[in-house]
Amino acid sequence: METVALGLVLVSAFLHASWNAMLKKHPNPEAGVVGVITVAVVGGGLWSLGMKGEAFPSWRGLAWALGAGVCESVYLAALSRALHRAPLGLAYTVSRGGAMLLVWPVSVLALGEPISAWTVTGAVVLGGGLAVMHLSRPTGPAASGVAWAALSAVAIAGYHLSYKMALSDGAQPPALFTTGLLVALPVLVLERSRQMGWATLQREAWSRPGLVVFAGAICMLSFALLLSALNDSGAGAVLTLRNTSIAFALALAALQGERLGRRQLVGAAFVSVGAVLLGMPA
Repeated sequence: METVALGLVLVSAFLHASWNAMLKKHPNPEAGVVGVITVAVVGGGLWSLGMKGEAFPSWRGLAWALGAGVCESVYLAALSRALHRAPLGLAYTVSRGGAMLLVWPVSVLALGEPISAWTVTGAVVLGGGLAVMHLSRPTGPAASGVAWAALSAVAIAGYHLSYKMALSDGAQPPALFTTGLLVALPVLVLERSRQMGWATLQREAWSRPGLVVFAGAICMLSFALLLSALNDSGAGAVLTLRNTSIAFALALAALQGERLGRRQLVGAAFVSVGAVLLGMPA
């Protein structure tokens, strides 16, 4: 991976962990995510104004963008529920680490990314870290939070691979990002309004307007940097490096006063080490 792409992914990782941490601080993350994504869609639309050329040169690129939007809607719904029920550090590690284990086999088998002893070792270490974190099964709300984080992992893997395929078919990053979220946002609004009621959703989503706008802008910038790097690099490598956000998330969780148990900290350390090994050149 080139130095510029490496820098873009690392900054994207920090920003991604940051907007997740801000969403965790929202009084109602399940409603707050609607406001955050609305702001991100507006930002993506403004980003697209400077676009030149065709947004989607082929119908396949548009189809992959729509598929990414479906995965995004599942991801956002599952993420907000996970953050509402489980600690930030636990939910984030499960969702991002699990996505990495799903993306690498597909990237190697279907997209031709190289494999080496480093990547195999990294996958084993990362999987072991996730297992260690759950030797002591969470109870109460945290247990359902982890389950939602696992579903989030599947959706994260889906939208990363869909974005990569759309970019391979010539889709432009601004249009790809905005299209994906334009698919996800109505689904998210419909699901939340049926659960809470439209009036309650509006009130709760914007109960912290400053936090929502700032988190939405950070979310948009994070995805912009991700797609810029993904355009020139393999999906597995980009997702691996972006999952350094696990370390950022744990640090932000500590700043918010969260304390993970010893087993969970050890597991998170294994996940981080596994991510580094997966990112080693083949």
